[in-house]
Amino acid sequence: MNRILILEDEAVIRRALRRLLEHEGYRIEEAACIADARRLCEASRFDLLICDLRLPDGEGIEMLGHCGDTPVLIMTSYASVRSAVDAMKQGATDYIAKPFDHDEMLLCVARILKQRQLERENAQLQSQLGQVYPVEGMVGESPAMQQVCRTLDKVAPTDATVLIRGESGTGKELVARAIHKKSRRAQAPLVSVNCAAIPEGLLESELFGHEKGAFTGAAQSRQGLAEAADGGTLFLDEIGELTPAAQSRLLRVLQDGEIRRVGANSSRKVDIRLLAATHRDLELMVREGDFREDLYYRLKVMEIGLPPLRERLEDLPRLADFLLEKACRRLKQAPARLAPSALAAMQAHRWPGNVRELENALERAVILADGDCIAAEHLGLTPGPSQEAAPDTSLEDYFRRFVLENQARMTETELARRLGISRKALWERRNRMGIPRPKA
Repeated sequence: MNRILILEDEAVIRRALRRLLEHEGYRIEEAACIADARRLCEASRFDLLICDLRLPDGEGIEMLGHCGDTPVLIMTSYASVRSAVDAMKQGATDYIAKPFDHDEMLLCVARILKQRQLERENAQLQSQLGQVYPVEGMVGESPAMQQVCRTLDKVAPTDATVLIRGESGTGKELVARAIHKKSRRAQAPLVSVNCAAIPEGLLESELFGHEKGAFTGAAQSRQGLAEAADGGTLFLDEIGELTPAAQSRLLRVLQDGEIRRVGANSSRKVDIRLLAATHRDLELMVREGDFREDLYYRLKVMEIGLPPLRERLEDLPRLADFLLEKACRRLKQAPARLAPSALAAMQAHRWPGNVRELENALERAVILADGDCIAAEHLGLTPGPSQEAAPDTSLEDYFRRFVLENQARMTETELARRLGISRKALWERRNRMGIPRPKA
């Protein structure tokens, strides 16, 4: 039963309002002045405060600082509606003009209390989700994943630059989204950029914008993605693919908080938090002169390393159940379950494409399965190089070997599926690594 406090100095109005609300089943307390109302609020918690704007010992709006997060409904005369609007700007939930219609008052009270209930339920659900999945969408109780979650919780509230490292498909963008959501910039934009997906000639323009006439085809000025993230977070995935010129411009953003559009004569101030991710060995790139050392140390303020799926197989059953449920919802299929044979096949697989490959395999299985049971044959995890790769093989070496050994007998779609990546990503890596498609 909702508890409501009425703060009104006129006894006739106060008692009439009490009778009206008690008739609807609300529990009512009364106060004739601010001092009495403050004592009542300190002694117990209310679901709503209905408060007159003018009181003998001050303005009713003063109660906003003494009733915590309790919603406040302001009552005022028609002549003081402007004051009521000002009160809402200071935090009051709504206002109602006196003399008010009884039905109008009951509707207003019911609406505020319903909104209050929804906010509480949402907060409770968010708390429960936080306990089950400390990082939204990231499932795992292995020591490595628990360390990731602890580090994320510590670094998210700060504005520190974070470098997220891990093989392709381990969930680097998911971590970046979780950091943004838990940060003070959560209500501002998160702009994600895959540096490997933008052609080299357009990278600077896409990231930092350009002025009209800066190059052929620049018919008008354009805001860059870094500028679009002003006030929020800029996430640069595959940052190891940045050109030297783009690295130089990014360093200026980190050092001075300024960007200069391509073709511009002056800089613009921006307030962004930078998150970066890579699967490449940046230290080796620095030694070989392919990545700026000063930029590398600017990026490595905080580092989060994501373990490959093959190194946290204890998380596989729970992770598979989570992704299977997600796949069933996305494909609008009835809930499915994993047979023991499917779990055994997944435990034996090396997962070169990590969580992304697992997600793709489960989505394929949901489509192929006739009933609600996912068996090993539905996953398509046939024995092959993925089981035979040496533990110390780098991801790029494995990619090159797998593509060269299988491209003659597999389509591009099948190659991409087995690697746990998209066809577009496969094409981009072929071009970057100089592995042309065989001629038909």
